[in-house]
Amino acid sequence: MVVIVFGLPGSGKSYFASRLASLINAEYINSDIVRKMFPEKKTYSLNEKVSVYNEMLRRMKEMLKENRNLVLDATFYKSDIRRKFINEAKPNEKISFIEVRANESVISERLKETRTDSEADFDVYKKIKNEWEPFNQDHLILQSTYNNIEEMLHKAADYLNLSNDKRANK
Repeated sequence: MVVIVFGLPGSGKSYFASRLASLINAEYINSDIVRKMFPEKKTYSLNEKVSVYNEMLRRMKEMLKENRNLVLDATFYKSDIRRKFINEAKPNEKISFIEVRANESVISERLKETRTDSEADFDVYKKIKNEWEPFNQDHLILQSTYNNIEEMLHKAADYLNLSNDKRANK
């Protein structure tokens, strides 16, 4: 099972995605952690983003060869990025998409806080929001607040039909 969790910076996607990965016994690949592998100053430039997504894609292909559950966590803000991951998955491997959203006031407050892995601030949020391309395929949309992680995980479990996946909760 491959799950792509996507959304704008500060939406709560990483908080959710890391917990979802634990729930489904999945490897967790986070774009912010991958970005830290690169020695350059973090600019969120197009070249930097391409390098990060290429590394995530490489890791996804490794996990698919091993038939392991995987949660990918990044903005996935462009259609061509999402399409690249869909096209590179095994022909019989369906990718499920979960979009995490939050009110802009919540995002603004979250981005003021120091976060372990992400360096994105409100300016990065505005830039990516400006460049955002909507995802027009069927997918789950979750609204993140300050206290609804259990509800979000429950909705995701229902959406992913975890009871039918023999690899979940090993």
